[in-house]
Amino acid sequence: MTVCMASGCVRHFACCVKEEQHHSLYEGLHWCRIVLVCKQTLIVAFLNYSNYFASLTADIISTVEFNHSGELLATGDKGGRVVIFQQEPESKNQPQCRGEYNVYSTFQSHEPEFDYLKSLEIEEKINKIRWLPQKNAAQFLLSTNDKTIKLWKISERDKRPEGYNLKEEDGRYRDLNTVTTLRVPVFRPMDLMVEASPRRVFANAHTYHINSTSVNSDCETYLSADDLRINLWHLEITDRSFNIVDIKPANMEELTEVITAAEFHPNQCNTFVYSSSKGTIRMCDMRASALCDKHAKMFEEPEDPNNRSFFSEIISSISDVKFSHSGRYMMTRDYLSVKIWDLNMETRPVETYQVHEYLRSKLCSLYENDCIFDKFECCWNGNDSVVMTGSYNNFFRMFDRGYRQDVTLEASRENSKPRSVLKPRKVSTGGKRKKDEISVDSLDFNKKILHTAWHPLDNIIAVATTNNLYIFEEKLN
Repeated sequence: MTVCMASGCVRHFACCVKEEQHHSLYEGLHWCRIVLVCKQTLIVAFLNYSNYFASLTADIISTVEFNHSGELLATGDKGGRVVIFQQEPESKNQPQCRGEYNVYSTFQSHEPEFDYLKSLEIEEKINKIRWLPQKNAAQFLLSTNDKTIKLWKISERDKRPEGYNLKEEDGRYRDLNTVTTLRVPVFRPMDLMVEASPRRVFANAHTYHINSTSVNSDCETYLSADDLRINLWHLEITDRSFNIVDIKPANMEELTEVITAAEFHPNQCNTFVYSSSKGTIRMCDMRASALCDKHAKMFEEPEDPNNRSFFSEIISSISDVKFSHSGRYMMTRDYLSVKIWDLNMETRPVETYQVHEYLRSKLCSLYENDCIFDKFECCWNGNDSVVMTGSYNNFFRMFDRGYRQDVTLEASRENSKPRSVLKPRKVSTGGKRKKDEISVDSLDFNKKILHTAWHPLDNIIAVATTNNLYIFEEKLN
């Protein structure tokens, strides 16, 4: 995994660079820190994991998530690893410049398994990471692969006990005949150690692959969703869960849709939504019945007959659904667009943003190379005024809801070169192409941004491009 942290604004940034290298405590993990000097001191950091992680495939980032304060940023990859970055404190010399993110903890969350009853290999890939609200000095997060969800405790230790009566400092037990005095153990300062320990393992509840987890606002329960079922768990109980949605038909040949994403409402602990491959979003109220087989509301936009094609059902499938922080709106992402829904209006979205409409003419080739099945995520900024999602060619899109403006930016190492400027990118769909435009035929569909996250308080974003993580910060005037 390569982590690139860039400071800039939505429009552009300019910088000059000096470079310094040093080694981490991790064997083979090289750090290359680049300091950018603009009107303020801005920072870009490259963390090259290519020697540390053996397999490039295992190094592909599969999920990105900020915690509730934004101080920590967690990433999961196809190798089952979780890497947590911590935001450094603000510089006293430059208080207007927010701190950079550095590696805080790395641990192996999941291992590859094999289901002998079904003769299926279970990947270790981390599908989702969800932070729990912090209640004490420790942090807790949920990580899941296709079948198993784990609750991890992330804690710090900077003191160690010394002066045991019955054992030596290295852990060997002392001969009881040599113990002649009673000592009171004391705590001595030590180098800071970050420990990740598994607290709960929630397994054997999903027949199909888990695609979503969401922590409830009551901070006691969470849901997990696979293709056909949604289960409700209590964080303290691992041996049972409650099935709250089941869309599996008696005859699997009658199956017409699958669950693609699910999320709890941020304020109402009884409300959750789930999206389907048919492009519908169902809102359920757990107060109505134990099994929410009948939805309280269904959000669906009528299809435009003029755009009807062989690919209509595929591109209408919803890959992500996110409530706004206020709980008033809901955002969904399908293959070509982002839609904003008012929870009080089910008939149509209140806002629709085209992410890459220029690909509509390329759907046939995208179907042949399977890119049409890519699942793009989306996210809100801290005050719900801007939404962000990814695209191809390492492009990502931002849409300002208030000013009705949008911008396309590119996450690449070329943008982080000395004296570089992060400029808006434009795609030419035909005719004469301008100098700063890129032709739609030149887009690289192997370079894609599927996973994005926005800092809950500041204008800091995290963008994952295959095995690279870019962190961009708004440029302060």
